[in-house]
Amino acid sequence: MYSQEVEVRGHLIDSMILSKIFDAIMDMGNEFEVLEFNVGKRKDEHSFVRLLVKADSRERLEQMLEVLYRLGAMPAGLKEASMVEAPADGVPPEGFYVATNNPTQIYVGGRWIDVRPVAANLAVVYTPNGEVAAGRPPWRIRKGELVVVGEDGVRVTPPERPREGIGIFEFMSSPAPRAVTPSLISGIAEEMEAIKEREGRIVVVAGSAVVRSGAADLLASLIRKGYVDSLISDGTLLTCDVELRLFGTCDGTAIVGGARNGYGNRVRAAVEIRRAGGIEGLVGRGVLSKGLAYEVVMRKVDSVQLMDISDEPVPGTFTDIGSAQGRILEVLEGADLVLALAGGHVASEVLKLLRSNMKLVVVDVSPEVALRVIGREIAQSVSVMSDVSSFLSALDGALEPLHA
Repeated sequence: MYSQEVEVRGHLIDSMILSKIFDAIMDMGNEFEVLEFNVGKRKDEHSFVRLLVKADSRERLEQMLEVLYRLGAMPAGLKEASMVEAPADGVPPEGFYVATNNPTQIYVGGRWIDVRPVAANLAVVYTPNGEVAAGRPPWRIRKGELVVVGEDGVRVTPPERPREGIGIFEFMSSPAPRAVTPSLISGIAEEMEAIKEREGRIVVVAGSAVVRSGAADLLASLIRKGYVDSLISDGTLLTCDVELRLFGTCDGTAIVGGARNGYGNRVRAAVEIRRAGGIEGLVGRGVLSKGLAYEVVMRKVDSVQLMDISDEPVPGTFTDIGSAQGRILEVLEGADLVLALAGGHVASEVLKLLRSNMKLVVVDVSPEVALRVIGREIAQSVSVMSDVSSFLSALDGALEPLHA
């Protein structure tokens, strides 16, 4: 029998961390023995457990330990993180550590260093000059960089159930889509207002469906009120909004009363954006004086536009997937709330990069919206089944008195 002592600390019981560890051990056909168990007696006290975990082979023990460490366990006895230089560009050393989306730290030089950004499936690169630990897609690692290998000196902190309650959000579950109700909208609005009061950050992920559904002005209103710090979108969202202002259409389909369908209007709008040197040029020349794209420029919203293969490129869109991924990780770092509004495939991809300890609201007309949350291990999330126009109309109305 092969064995290893591990320990775990935190709000282990009400956050279900300990039960997940026990279940993982038994589901893999292994055994454990509780060597020490101290339960926190107050809300602000952590519990502590030291376990002896056992398996009938070295291979099975290593497989089990890999799972337990990602659930928040650590080897008993503090060790420094091990690092090895990458042998080639895009090739981390053998045995490199693969991060989860949980907050992660490495122990170097007698202190814990936060890994930033952190997301699922990133390697961890350490820069001695400045003592910085960064999550990095393995293919972006450069030859000679120091990469964390193994599990020693790595601390993962799974989400803990908030002591003050979770309000409208589900905690570590697979929530069924909810309908738009006054209490739900009020809860989201109050959360957004609380984030702004403490100078937190709200990120919106949206697709061009926001314009097609007639909700562009509603999202613009949220930006104007200061509730959107960053916008991640497909490559057509802002172009479609410019098309709407110039021609009254989106993808050539009339949106504004009195407008006519116009084949090719999106391409014409993209050309006008390029002619002006970007959307900022259209605003500066007075061509754009209202709308979503206008508010993004005027409020200096941090915008990341991801061009698809069929999109018409305009200044400011990302055409390189590597640069786009790195920029999105930067935008998501430190975000308190992510609103995914009819985001389509862009939202699906961005959700893969979210940290587990941020809050998430996903809005879509499809009942399959919950599938975008399931499996992402986001601590606090809510799925809303609604067309984005109705949702934003209700949310903007709820925010109006709070903003005033």
